[in-house]
Amino acid sequence: MTWLDVPAGSGFGVANLPYGVFTTAGGGSARCGVRIGDQVLDLAAVLDDPVFAEPALNAFMAQGPARWTRVRSRITELLTDERHRTVVEPALHPVSEVALQLPFEVGDYVDFYASEQHARNVGQIFRPGSEPLTPNWKHLPIGYHGRSGTVVVSGMPIFRPRGQRLPRDAELPVFGASIRLDMEAEVGFVIGTGSELGTSVAVGDFAEHVFGVFLVNDWSARDLQAWEYVPLGPFLGKSFGTSISPWIVPLDALSAAWVASPQRDPEPMSYLVDASEHGFDLALEVRLNDQLISSPPFATMYWTPAQMLAHMTVNGASVRTGDFYASGTVSGPDRDQFGSLLELSWGGTEPLTLPDGSLRSFLEDGDEVTITATAPAADGGTISFGEVTGRVRPPRNT
Repeated sequence: MTWLDVPAGSGFGVANLPYGVFTTAGGGSARCGVRIGDQVLDLAAVLDDPVFAEPALNAFMAQGPARWTRVRSRITELLTDERHRTVVEPALHPVSEVALQLPFEVGDYVDFYASEQHARNVGQIFRPGSEPLTPNWKHLPIGYHGRSGTVVVSGMPIFRPRGQRLPRDAELPVFGASIRLDMEAEVGFVIGTGSELGTSVAVGDFAEHVFGVFLVNDWSARDLQAWEYVPLGPFLGKSFGTSISPWIVPLDALSAAWVASPQRDPEPMSYLVDASEHGFDLALEVRLNDQLISSPPFATMYWTPAQMLAHMTVNGASVRTGDFYASGTVSGPDRDQFGSLLELSWGGTEPLTLPDGSLRSFLEDGDEVTITATAPAADGGTISFGEVTGRVRPPRNT
């Protein structure tokens, strides 16, 4: 128990302690903090390590798992032993009075396609009458490289992208603003300690490299994507913006959230065999203009986070501190568990009716999407991942 007044059921108790980067209303440089209840603890003020005065978590993440565990233990001690109260209280700031920043300096960004339900849905929508899954899908975690320079923190606007699209029944493409703008509810994993070029990360070494978990909205222009993706995959339909949540939940906080992953057939190749066979029991919720439209379950993902990392590096590609990869859209078996409007509106053919009676096939200017998630905590409570929010704005002038 903490001596702080943490609201009951907040999801940000001492079992969580997610990391972020913030600035105060009075100005000053960005620095690292931990959320406890409705407050942020300034780590630079209470811990004797200059890495926490940095404007990103990268320097701390690079210190490795042993250091991560020691710091978490020390923070827990500060927040549960009242003897430290006089030192800690001056370093606490209300969340409502700080500005949350991008929590880490992004290196490379890889996005996967790890939900079988999502892949089947997309296959049926894009290739009706054909086998929904491509022949390689159950043999490897499919992914693509995104653009790290357009990753933004929750709350930043997303400008509707422009590009080429092929109108229905047309023979030639046209240029203009996307008319099929979508969101994708995903989960991200940030690399703390890297690997050497020419080596690979084994599935069993996942926790030696991954620092923590957060939420991702991989905004997608479906019309641009449909025209461009053959033969090399996503490009302008994805690269215009990716939103991430400001709080990074450390792996140490998720010890009670591991669950068995779905049965795989065929058996994966040896480098993808995960002895633990564990995914995460995360419950996501997607809201459009404050109205709940979907509740995707991460526990149903076909490929585990450890398998994604192993495949990403099996060719000898290195990973660095600040690299991150995302799961791809999280979709469950039920219609109200689909993690994108493409699926919820079935390619626009069955517009989604929102609780207020309005209809959506794809996003309109002014729409705001918010993704939240929770997981079981080791103390029997709940861990909150906070939220990732973005509002759609019209295209900027060029």
